[in-house]
Amino acid sequence: MKLIEHMNLFDKVCADCSHLITRSYTTSFSLGILSFNKKFRTPIRNIYGFVRFADEIVDTFHAHDKVKLLAEFKTETYKAIEQRISLNPVLHSFQKVVHEYKIPHHLIDAFLHSMEMDLTHERYKQDEYDKYIFGSAEVVGLMCLRVFCEGDQEKYNLLEKPAKRLGAAFQKINFLRDLKSDYWDRGRIYFPSVKTDGVFDKEMKLAIEQDIESDFKESLKGIKQLPDGCRFGVYIAYIYFYGLLKKINRMDPQVILNKRVSVSKPAKVYLFTVSYFRYQFNLL
Repeated sequence: MKLIEHMNLFDKVCADCSHLITRSYTTSFSLGILSFNKKFRTPIRNIYGFVRFADEIVDTFHAHDKVKLLAEFKTETYKAIEQRISLNPVLHSFQKVVHEYKIPHHLIDAFLHSMEMDLTHERYKQDEYDKYIFGSAEVVGLMCLRVFCEGDQEKYNLLEKPAKRLGAAFQKINFLRDLKSDYWDRGRIYFPSVKTDGVFDKEMKLAIEQDIESDFKESLKGIKQLPDGCRFGVYIAYIYFYGLLKKINRMDPQVILNKRVSVSKPAKVYLFTVSYFRYQFNLL
């Protein structure tokens, strides 16, 4: 086997790892990726594998030194990018995306900084909350947008703000549906308006929902202008998370504080079906 064939095999094995991570951790996002043009699937999975593993360090590995693990992960990330190779399959796949789609380093910096914030912050003031949302969610949307635009800087500039709003909406929905585990298990409160004594009332909930609704409204304008090869897949994710928001709208604040919110499999099938027909008939 020639040297280049060996390298291609190594690249494929690493990409397969990111594919497995995506499929294992998120059914909804994994299905959405299948709706992308084939050229977009691997790079988006490679981005997901990177952000998923970083998030696992801060949220899951409680029996280990998370500060040390994240610091090592950060060092290895930049080393992989600099050397254009890593024996960590997730980082090897990610560095390939960084180079191929020219993902700016400041986006990676912001993401890793938000992960570091999770290790030191239990409550977030408004400026810290905004910084965290940008680094943990908005920049992930921008990384994906770099892939979708394939070097078209004018298109990227046009869609940058909607992509950030969509990432923010997804993250805020995650905060709401995971309010129980964040508050009771991790002692962490992201929303600045939520009190430390467990008070989460209708007024607080409504204000958060209205903020998310605004993010969704602005992001949809951008989704309509995405390239054909990714528009439907992103729209599926939009519909899924918007469906979560509508379910949360109907729930009492104290229920959300004590129960993780999710969408049933039949409801997911319904949402995906609705997404398909709305997309086919240009009803976005």
